[in-house]
Amino acid sequence: MNEFAHGHGMRRCRYRGQPKAHLRRALTTIAVNIERLSGRSVTETTSPPRPPTAFQTYQDQQGFPRPKSWRTLGS
Repeated sequence: MNEFAHGHGMRRCRYRGQPKAHLRRALTTIAVNIERLSGRSVTETTSPPRPPTAFQTYQDQQGFPRPKSWRTLGS
């Protein structure tokens, strides 16, 4: 949030009206994400998956099916 407020001037909006202000926020967010992604190296690995929570372990023991993650639906 600090990056938006101070680095990209999000405290002041030059446009009047919510649709234009929303468009500016959306485009600024896209630009910041591209900037962050371009700063990552290609060899940088992702973090390992977190261990399951106690509730997930209970569900696995009871035989409840685990829903697919939204991240893996397309693969």
